[in-house]
Amino acid sequence: MGEQARARRSDAVRNRGRILTAARHLVTERGPQVSMSEIAGHAGVAVGTLYQHFPTKADLVSAVVAEQAGELVDAVVQAWERVRDDHAEPAAELLAFVERVLEAAAVDRAVKAAARSLGAEPEFSDAEARGAAALGHLIDAGRAAGTLRHDLAVSDLYLLVATCPTDQPPEVRRRWLTLVRPGLLRQ
Repeated sequence: MGEQARARRSDAVRNRGRILTAARHLVTERGPQVSMSEIAGHAGVAVGTLYQHFPTKADLVSAVVAEQAGELVDAVVQAWERVRDDHAEPAAELLAFVERVLEAAAVDRAVKAAARSLGAEPEFSDAEARGAAALGHLIDAGRAAGTLRHDLAVSDLYLLVATCPTDQPPEVRRRWLTLVRPGLLRQ
């Protein structure tokens, strides 16, 4: 690949990132009714550039949701790596991850609502498999260390996340975490 082609490609990657950042911000702030031209303007790109990357708003919002999910997967994979490398304790990493998921879900609620209203269907299969594997390793390490309950499973964490109070103020979310933490730990 020539230098000019590499420059075009890096510009395209940069534009895509700016579009996703703008969409995440504007959809969170204003909901699914925000226009594609507003998103393009906020990203500092032409509307045509936005449509080259994302032909529909549903495609754009799907990409935003997938990016958010990818960030959480990266976080749990990094948590597992710290535990695996003996740089962290499994229960502490798991609890910190649950808190991160709760806060991310609370902040990005509007984006997920927009995805549902637009019929967006993000692709999670690879990311979900990586995340589930890392969570499983983290849980296994915590059980082996005697700090996490012996019957804790990845599906239990999915249940917790599905029922967390993302629509509540921060003090309610903190209280929920305080109440949930002992249920994850070995007594």
